[in-house]
Amino acid sequence: MKVTVVGGGSTYTPELVSGLSRLDVSEFVLHDIDAERREVVGGLARRMLDRQGYAGGFTISDDLDRAVEEADYVLVQIRVGGQQARLADETMPLACGCIGQETTGAGGLAKALRTVPVVLEIAERVRGLSDAWIVDFTNPVGIVTRALLDEGHRAIGLCNVAIGFQRRWAAWLGVAPARLVVDQVGLNHLTWVRRVLLDGSDVLPRLLATHGDEIAAELELPARLLDELGAVPSYYLRYFYAHDEVLREQLDGVPRAQVVAEIERGLLELYRDPRTVEKPPLLEQRGGAFYSEAALGLVASLVSGDGAVHEVDVRNGETLAGLAADDVVEVPARVTRDGAHPLAQTPLAPELLGLVQHVAAYERLAVTAARTRAAGDVKKALLAHPLIAQYAVAEQLLDALAAEVLA
Repeated sequence: MKVTVVGGGSTYTPELVSGLSRLDVSEFVLHDIDAERREVVGGLARRMLDRQGYAGGFTISDDLDRAVEEADYVLVQIRVGGQQARLADETMPLACGCIGQETTGAGGLAKALRTVPVVLEIAERVRGLSDAWIVDFTNPVGIVTRALLDEGHRAIGLCNVAIGFQRRWAAWLGVAPARLVVDQVGLNHLTWVRRVLLDGSDVLPRLLATHGDEIAAELELPARLLDELGAVPSYYLRYFYAHDEVLREQLDGVPRAQVVAEIERGLLELYRDPRTVEKPPLLEQRGGAFYSEAALGLVASLVSGDGAVHEVDVRNGETLAGLAADDVVEVPARVTRDGAHPLAQTPLAPELLGLVQHVAAYERLAVTAARTRAAGDVKKALLAHPLIAQYAVAEQLLDALAAEVLA
């Protein structure tokens, strides 16, 4: 089995390599366009694989065709423009009085405009040279996955929010994570956990009763909000539920992009050290916790057809009432050799559904804008997003995007 990672020079890659032994991989390829990243991250990957006793082939390449040719699985984890682009995506909206975040709002649209065309180009090369599944971890995952599926690619989107909840809550309950299904539903980075199934029985009320304050503190949201919703929102919902507070914090604080850039500099120094033969603890501060387990677990189920439940981004079909069949939702699904099959879901409560419908409409428009790159389409996407929604602000943001991304 050949597994290729596009964006293999990411500082996330050692997290992925650390779990590779759970798959029967005969050929492992890291592709990246950055020569320094290929050398540094690829060097650490080689040392880690040697330590694991990996006996298959290992290639580090800047040749995309060679990397994806006859691949079985292609994992895409790219950041077009690097951390400098992320910094622009986080700060540009702030100048217009909007929240600056790289996956939602104006910053998320900027990232989508920059990223979707590149991912679609990669996917076309994959389709021409293999019959591989594409597993997308590239943000904004929901928009990127929708663009891939619209073009007929065999693709599944993946996020690590649900598996983070699963591992933390399983530890609190004193059970193996495999016994716990986190029933998290919505859109990518716009989800709520409505049930937590332990061997099929819902233990979310118990978790909220015993750890509600702790969960709320981690999300930086009031515990009473979780009680009133009867659900645990993703931490990305704080941009909506505490909008003004977050905006004040961002205007006075240091952009997350600067923090991450500093962490990455430290990680790359560690990766250069020939004595480093495993992922360093500093990687936990980078984000992407449990990415290895999520990505490789998903691939393992696609290979074996074991029907295990994974949180994935897929077409809605009839899963969530009130959304179009072709919307891309993030839900738990049983994964077999032929793809992901979402678990049955009860309708979303109105206080959840309204926001989901609003953002789903934006995501549809964002894919169109990313493909046409027309100013009118970009403005419609900006107007549709609930974190923007004002015409004068949308025009101001459009001018900034025209200079930063559309030029």
